[in-house]
Amino acid sequence: MSEDDRNVAVLQESYTLWNSDKAAGFDYWMQLLADDVTFRSLAGGRPGVEFTRDCNRKADVARYFEGLTADWEMVHYTPVDFIAQGGRVAVRGRTAWKNRRSGKTVSTPKADFFRFRDGKIVEFFEFYDTAAMLAAAG
Repeated sequence: MSEDDRNVAVLQESYTLWNSDKAAGFDYWMQLLADDVTFRSLAGGRPGVEFTRDCNRKADVARYFEGLTADWEMVHYTPVDFIAQGGRVAVRGRTAWKNRRSGKTVSTPKADFFRFRDGKIVEFFEFYDTAAMLAAAG
């Protein structure tokens, strides 16, 4: 099995767990991260979704997940495609989350981009419908 195939297999398993436990835990994600991970979200810490601000170390990512799961309840996370090349993996899918304060649900296409080094995630960037997310958060 190639390194790219291993990276995809690890991510497929992690997304399966993420969807099946509805984001109740995120330890398996934390174990995949390098200590010096760069973790970015398209919302970039905008008001109402402050937890999405840029993360530059593993401890920052734990804060991201804590904020996400405190403010939002996962409805589903459905990856469709995994594309890997040269230590990078792109994941295309759909996800839906319900905001715990407003009660509004957002459903959006989702794209996640990873870069691996020595079997650990060193870069992550997520893309989704930020306008819908911000509307649901408000």
